[in-house]
Amino acid sequence: MTYFLQQLANGLALGSIYALLAIGLTMVYGILRLINFAHGDLMMLGSYLAAVMIGSAYFPIVLAVLVPTVIIGMFGLLVERVAYRPLRGAPEVALLITSLGVSRLIQNSTVLGISPQPRSFRLPGDLTESFTVGGIRLTQLDLLTFVLVLVLMVGLTTFINRSRTGMAMRASSENLQAARLIGINVNHVVGAAFLIGSALAGVAGFLWAGRYGIIDPFMGFLPGLKAFVAAVIGGIGSIRGAVVGGILLGIAEIGFVGFLPPEYSGFRDAFVFGLLLLVLLVRPNGLFGTSEIERA
Repeated sequence: MTYFLQQLANGLALGSIYALLAIGLTMVYGILRLINFAHGDLMMLGSYLAAVMIGSAYFPIVLAVLVPTVIIGMFGLLVERVAYRPLRGAPEVALLITSLGVSRLIQNSTVLGISPQPRSFRLPGDLTESFTVGGIRLTQLDLLTFVLVLVLMVGLTTFINRSRTGMAMRASSENLQAARLIGINVNHVVGAAFLIGSALAGVAGFLWAGRYGIIDPFMGFLPGLKAFVAAVIGGIGSIRGAVVGGILLGIAEIGFVGFLPPEYSGFRDAFVFGLLLLVLLVRPNGLFGTSEIERA
């Protein structure tokens, strides 16, 4: 039982990071019907910024979380205005191809500007310290992950349900053209979605790099892809579904490694995408997704 609970805790920590990434993906998709493949690369940039902040003796650890969050959020807003806004109204496949191009541009710019070689990511000693609760071993980083995700989820839910911008985002996700006709500033709504989603990717970059201790220019592709899987499992377009899908995916991924023979651990990604196929066979719209009529 202790071993089971330990794996469950590890899965929750990993799934929380997937949930942060999946929220950004599902917010943008809900409004623009855009699968932003560059989202994982924003996470990568966040991890590099966090590494710079941690490597400097002049910045506390709090800034290593806040600064990447703000900068990556603003960078995501810039990407939306430069790369995606001019294509507003174009076929969805054009936006999809553009997102792939932006992803490759960010990756190769990082290779040219920094280095293609992986580098270590070293957290301060207090975040790597471990403690035991009921036989379950956790680190300070795990605790920070749980607290950050909980605070961000509550704050985001409040923002979406209570603020004018949040209500405008919900209206735009229902029907973008109708939202424009009733006077909603669609550019403002889309920009807010990119800003919030990219900021969450910046937080996820710090947590991911702290968990695995290494960063490289191509590290964001697979987590971004898995976050998309999590969003689809939960029901793409649903923030609640993104959170649940991310946590389920993290628990399943850790469980595949922890409870199956060691020789199968290298196939963890295959199990993840197999889980996606299984969920879609049973629930084609995801756990919290609903069927919708094609929008005009």
